[in-house]
Formats: sequence, C-alpha cells, structure tokens
Amino acid sequence: MGMTMTQKILAAHAGVESVRAGDLIEAKLDIVLGNDVTTPVAIDVFEKAGFTRVFDREKIVITLDHYTPCKDIKSAQLCARARNFAVAQEIRHFYDVGTVGIEHALLPEQGIVGPGDCIIGADSHTCTYGALGAFSTGVGSTDMAAGMASGENWFKVPSAIKVTLTGKLQPYVSGKDVILHLIGLIGVDGALYKSLEFTGPGVAALSMDDRFTISNMAIEAGGKNGIFPVDEKTLEYIRGRFNRPYTVYEADPDAEYEREVVIDLNTLKPTVALPHLPSNTKTVDEAAGIPINQVVIGSCTNGRISDLRVAAEIIRGRRVADGVRCIVIPATQEVYLQCVEEGLVRTFIEAGCAVSTPTCGPCLGGHMGCMAEGERAVATTNRNFVGRMGHVKSEVILASPAVAAASAVRGCVASPESL
Repeated sequence: MGMTMTQKILAAHAGVESVRAGDLIEAKLDIVLGNDVTTPVAIDVFEKAGFTRVFDREKIVITLDHYTPCKDIKSAQLCARARNFAVAQEIRHFYDVGTVGIEHALLPEQGIVGPGDCIIGADSHTCTYGALGAFSTGVGSTDMAAGMASGENWFKVPSAIKVTLTGKLQPYVSGKDVILHLIGLIGVDGALYKSLEFTGPGVAALSMDDRFTISNMAIEAGGKNGIFPVDEKTLEYIRGRFNRPYTVYEADPDAEYEREVVIDLNTLKPTVALPHLPSNTKTVDEAAGIPINQVVIGSCTNGRISDLRVAAEIIRGRRVADGVRCIVIPATQEVYLQCVEEGLVRTFIEAGCAVSTPTCGPCLGGHMGCMAEGERAVATTNRNFVGRMGHVKSEVILASPAVAAASAVRGCVASPESL
C-alpha cells in the first residue's frame, strides 16, 4: 500500500522507507515555533529538564504576536521571558514589536518554511504551512521544549481524508468559504487526528492565500494537519523567499484514505459559521440580517494583502454602519506597508475603521477588540467558541473578508452582492 503526502514526509524525517497510519515514530524537525503565550511555558520546561542550549538557533522561531504591543503587566512579563531567552540563545528568527507579524502569515512570507518540511509549533494553527506542501502541526509547550532541545518529536502517523476539489471559485467566494463549507460537511471532529489532503483539478484555481486559509483551519475539523500538493503557484510563491534545499513529495496512486470528500468549487456560495462552532455553517443569504456590533478583518486566517484588498474594494466610498466597530489588522508589517502604499489604510480610515498594528489580539479575546456581554461580531478569524472574543455571552460569526466588509457597511450579516 502506498503513502499519502503526509506519510511520505514523516517517513523521510524519521529516516525510514515507509510508515503506516498508527505507527509511532521519532522525526527530525526543520522548524520549531512558539509565540508569546506558549514560549515562556516551553522555556520553563526546557530549563527544568536541565537543557542549556537549543539544538539549532537557526531552526527556532519565536514571535511575540498574541498580546503585543503588550496590553498589561502579565503579557509584558511573558514577552520579557521569551525575549530574554531569544537573546541568550541567539535565536535568529525572533520577531518583536516593530518587526513581528501574526506568526502563520509571517513564516511563509519570510521564507522560513517550505515544501517537504516537518514543522511543529506551540500554536494549533501551525497547520497553515501545509499550503506549501509541508507537514506542519500544532503541539503543546512541552513538545515545543523537547523540540527546541533535541530537534526531534514523536508522532503517531495520521490516517488521511482525501478532499478532491473541482471547478473554480465564483466572485466573492474564497478559501474561507471552502474550508467553512468542508467543516460544515464533516463536523469539528470529522478529521480528528487525520490529515486533510487536498487534491484535484480545483487546486490549481486556488491562490496561495486561499490555500493558507484552508490549511490554517484544518484544525477546526479536528485535523492533525492539512496539506496541498506543490505546483507552479507554490514554486512561484517560494521563489526568492525560501533558500533552503527542499523536496517535493507526492501521494502515491495507491495511497490509502479513510474517505473522500468531493467539493465542486463552482457551486460554493459565501458562507458563514454561526455561534458557537465552526461547523454551524449557513450561506450568507441564509444568515443575512443578523445584527452585529463589531467586525474584525485580519488574523492568521485572513490578514494577508489579498484579504485586505477585497475588504477595501467593498468598503471604498462607503461608511461603516452606525453602532458598528470595524477593526482592520494587517497580518504582518510587510502587509501593513503594502496597505499604506496602495492607499488601503486611507480607505479603511475614511470609512470609519480602526487600523491596528499586526497582532492576534481580538481573535482570542486578548485585546484590540474584546466584546462585552450581549455583543456580536463578524470576524475573519478561525474560531467562534463560547467566550472566544470576550464575554461568555458574546457571539462570533466567522466569515470571509468580503462578507465581513459588507457586514460592516450594512450593520448586519450581509452579502457583498447586497451593496
């Protein structure tokens, strides 16, 4: 029996010819990632275990992105802990206020991750890098500590679900709608500890940003990882960014999958996920009219330049509805600068939006957009659990940048085509 893409990458990094679903392996790591929330815990474990040096200062990445610029003393203490460790260990890829971006947008942008890599990160949305044909998955801070010390981690080889994409996306339909549709089909545990392997002729019609968004939310279906084949778009994206040698892996024709899900991209409509699960999906037309208090456009899921261009296109010449707060967060400093150069920041500000420095802030109810009791937001983030963005009696509706922008103008859940 052949292997899937994920299984081939894991076999190569474990130094064995083949693996099967359920095997326990130790695999060498190309990148170990942590942020301002998870790295301090990993440092404590690292030091308590008696380690004094990381295995490779070039392969550790620390981003201070969740609560920065620091919102309070506790977050400042966490950042100081991570900052001091990064300096002492001479970590090459350390990103602080002024250079930091939201980690899962920053690492691909900076060419730190690439095809065929085996990556762990102490953040559940580390699965984003599967868009580049890498195996990347979220782990706990203890595993991060082990990875920093040894350059290895153990894994149970996941079984796989084949997601075959056909057709192409229609106007105002994006990768966010694809992944919300998939999660609506299979549920939040439909891919539990499985690899979501995307394939089919529809892949070629997806932009890299669409693929990053889809891979990012594989975890919302319970997935161990999400992964795309490496094609010309992938190679074009990494050209001039990614300078390490890499290997392109392809699934074997007789690779074993637990099931196949077929999605015709032609038929998809703008989709939202209503509270309090990413699987509680409706088309935007079915949810239209639900009143809102806040809109967040940004996050590791949808804070890239293409996302902000779409939002600006819809908002341009219009105003954010009275009673609605619209917060726009470019995912990285590079994206922020592009927004300035292209006039997007002016568009957002003239429409009544607040534009923030790169931060994860509101996505996890950290800062820059916490909600009060009874408030409701449309957000381009990835989770809408109870209390995710503030008070336990607040609500989050997940949506694409196009739907979020239209909703900000309407003051309720709205389709871009309704404007």
